[in-house]
Amino acid sequence: MDPAAFRTAVAEDTYEVAAGLELVTPAVVTSVPGIEEITWPGTPVITVPELPGAELVAAAFAGLARALPDAEQAVLISADAPDLPSLLIGKLFRALGRAQVSVCPAEGGGAVALAARLPYPEWARAGLDAPDIVTDLRADAPERRAVATGPGWHRLRSPADLSLLDPGLEGWENTRDLLAG
Repeated sequence: MDPAAFRTAVAEDTYEVAAGLELVTPAVVTSVPGIEEITWPGTPVITVPELPGAELVAAAFAGLARALPDAEQAVLISADAPDLPSLLIGKLFRALGRAQVSVCPAEGGGAVALAARLPYPEWARAGLDAPDIVTDLRADAPERRAVATGPGWHRLRSPADLSLLDPGLEGWENTRDLLAG
């Protein structure tokens, strides 16, 4: 399978999860040229340089705040979660009612998604691939309850992770079609 076609299919399905949410303005943060081809017309595409973990997250949230100046909250979703249930994203937003940052942890470490109040807290210095992101964020937080966690999910980071995709779940059509082809 062509790795670029796979990355595009997975990213498009992940985008579709966010774009399908009510009361949410989808935007794409990327360092990959041409990604705007997978978005709906009018979707803001924020280009960031390839940066190490925490710097990338901070740049992504800063770009979202500039592109969506009226937004009070944002969620950054890893592009390799094509079957992420929208309910889990909603739980992250809900947790921001009591916390400054909320995390959907990934199986095997890191995060599937990270939500935050805007502007993004300066103390929150962890990348989506930080092995123990919740512990790292809580260590830097001004108080423990500044960081909330939601239910975990999986990311597609290796060929073995394809077995985690549930054919019974709706969505992830592009990934499903590519794998079936």
